[in-house]
Amino acid sequence: MNNSIVNVLEAIEATYREEIQKGGRHYVEVNVGQQAERLGYPELKEKYSGTFAVVPLKGPRGGMKVRIDGRSFVHYAEYASGMAVPGYLAKEAGRAYKTYIPLDSMVCNFC
Repeated sequence: MNNSIVNVLEAIEATYREEIQKGGRHYVEVNVGQQAERLGYPELKEKYSGTFAVVPLKGPRGGMKVRIDGRSFVHYAEYASGMAVPGYLAKEAGRAYKTYIPLDSMVCNFC
């Protein structure tokens, strides 16, 4: 288990605790590298700069929205909270997860 990555993922889940909904159609993407840097893990910033966590929401947020084909999330892992991350990140973190099964059509919310 990689405690640094686990701390970053748990911080993302905590940030969206009130808004997250397992299986939600609307979602936000959170840059894992940027979140790691904010939490004091500069060594993870570059490694995960292009890695995004998918946080499904209870409903739409204000701002621009883009419809996305759910098949974009192939090989993603879902945590008990509903948040999904690429499979390689889930394996590195060492937390329990299951295969993420996205909806056919999803809506990315940009805020």
